[in-house]
Amino acid sequence: MLGNQEKALVQRLLEKNEDALREFYSSYKDALMMYLQRSLNPEDAEEVLQDAFIHTLDALRNFRGQSSLKTFLYSIAKRKAIDKLRKKSIKRILFSCFPEKIVDSLATVFMHDTLDQKYLEKKIDHILGKLPNDYSLVIRLKYSEGYKISEIAQKVRLSTKATESLLFRARKAFIMTYDTYERQGLFSIEETFR
Repeated sequence: MLGNQEKALVQRLLEKNEDALREFYSSYKDALMMYLQRSLNPEDAEEVLQDAFIHTLDALRNFRGQSSLKTFLYSIAKRKAIDKLRKKSIKRILFSCFPEKIVDSLATVFMHDTLDQKYLEKKIDHILGKLPNDYSLVIRLKYSEGYKISEIAQKVRLSTKATESLLFRARKAFIMTYDTYERQGLFSIEETFR
């Protein structure tokens, strides 16, 4: 529960008091940074730290005081860190040189929760649906079905070099589209599971 000091701090933050903002930031930044650096590199931890503080300040309007301010901040930071790790993991998995068999089920390599796996798979399918058909096709053939470049080339009736080039452009388009959706917050669990 929220103590009297924290209630007063929250009220001052809601009033956009600069001293309260400095107090809030200096009270939690070092410990939160250490917490984030357990799972993130220093640059990502710094980015998530800033995002967490900004998001927490935005979310204070809806904060009901059912936990401490620290718990509220840390829960937001934890979600932001998980999102950062997922985003990096999907790029690493989809666009690395893993043997084809490992990419059989994209999400299971790094997700432990079944709901998370389904959510990620839906996000991937959603992005693939936004790509031109030839891009979507070569990515699915390579990473979902495990075909070699030479086999994909036969299926799409292109030379091996042209297929490699097509796959390169498709991966680049996938990353750009995925990043755009992530940056603009266009992914939501509800939309993804429709």
